[in-house]
Amino acid sequence: MPSNENVHRFDGAFDRSLFAGASCAFGVFDGVHKGHRFIIESARAHGARQGVPSVVITFDRDPDEVFAKEGFRKLMDDERRIAALAATGVDHVVVLPFGRALASLEPLAFLERTFAQDPPGSLHVGRDLRFGAGARGDVGTLRFWGERTGTEVLAYELETFDDEPITSTRIRRLLADPGEGRLEEANALLTQPFSVVGTIERGRGDGREFGIRTANMVVDELLLPLAEGVYASEALVDGARYRAAVNVGVALTFEDATTANVEAHLLDFDQEIYGQRLELRFHQFLRPMRRFASTEELIATITADIACTRTMPL
Repeated sequence: MPSNENVHRFDGAFDRSLFAGASCAFGVFDGVHKGHRFIIESARAHGARQGVPSVVITFDRDPDEVFAKEGFRKLMDDERRIAALAATGVDHVVVLPFGRALASLEPLAFLERTFAQDPPGSLHVGRDLRFGAGARGDVGTLRFWGERTGTEVLAYELETFDDEPITSTRIRRLLADPGEGRLEEANALLTQPFSVVGTIERGRGDGREFGIRTANMVVDELLLPLAEGVYASEALVDGARYRAAVNVGVALTFEDATTANVEAHLLDFDQEIYGQRLELRFHQFLRPMRRFASTEELIATITADIACTRTMPL
């Protein structure tokens, strides 16, 4: 969990009086996208008008990690998601440890366990919210509970873009099929380029031999909703930014010789950075993965990818 004095873990030492009378936004908020930010900003502004603290309440992991079908993907790792929530301008972020014990609580029992004798003054949620055992809790449940505790429940219609609701599921779908401007649309909904973070590992060494060195990472598939292919991207190393041509997916030409599923060629960069943290921000889909018949064809194609990346606006 991020080290931030305004981020609180809901454990035995947590003081529930932080909730009392506060303006609280509640949700997982995977991606902290444009729709999420509307709800969170509504809670923050409401708190400011009422003269009470604003609080985001979330989980330490996405419940879908426990219950979703195989193939579930996340837009952010949990540490980055919580840090992003803390950076929205709210006064506090409270992180509930999610597990089967918490998930088994009936909706009203979940609310009573979370808030006890310190209910918030208001709860801000999306109208599609589901919580508690079997996802049986909804806005109606919150309002029933709120009438007993004096908590105002403000449920918001989902923000839309091009007449379609903005959801994490929609963004994952765009990333999984990024051609024809869909990556750019996903980035607009996220309010920033989709990105992944990892540690640079030693690769095959082919890039050095070809004169096109790459920084190689193995990214957990859970955190890689992006389709396989080549992307014009931005790389952040030690606070510096570089354009980067990035291959997502195990390179077909070398699939028997590598485990790296993200390989980035940083333009105008020639440093040893093994073991360092690298963030890649994806701006433009260039082409799908392909297998090359010769080294010459491989080099020519990568050179063209690099040329496209060099002209990419940042």
